[in-house]
Amino acid sequence: QVQLVESGGGLVQAGGSLRLSCAASGRTFGNYAMAWFRQAPGKEREFVARISWSGGNTYYSDFVKGRFTISRDNAKNTLYLQMNSLKPEDTAVYYCARHQIGGGLGSTLPSVYNYWGHGTQVTVSS
Repeated sequence: QVQLVESGGGLVQAGGSLRLSCAASGRTFGNYAMAWFRQAPGKEREFVARISWSGGNTYYSDFVKGRFTISRDNAKNTLYLQMNSLKPEDTAVYYCARHQIGGGLGSTLPSVYNYWGHGTQVTVSS
C-alpha cells in the first residue's frame, strides 16, 4: 500500500514563498509520474503541476507557470513544490498524487491518479 504525506503548508503573506513536500512510502516511487493538485473552498480540485517518473519532464497550469516549480528526489522518495510570488488566490488545500500507471509523463486529469495524500493547507493573506 502506498502512502503519500504532504507537509510544508502554512500561512504566508502575498508575495511570499513556501515549499511543499510529499513523502511517499514504498520502493516504487521513482517508477511513477507525480502531480500536485489543489482545492479551494467551494471549488473543484484543479491541476497545478506534474512531473515525469524521471523528473526530466514537467508541466504547469497557466496560473502557476513561472511562479511554482515541481521537482522530485527519487532517492528520498519525495516530491516537492516550490511556490514563489504567492497570491491570495493560491489559497487552497494542496494534494500530491501518484499516477496509476508506471513510467510516462503524467497527466492533468485527477482521474488517472490512484494514490492521494491527505493534503496540506496553504493560506495566502493579502
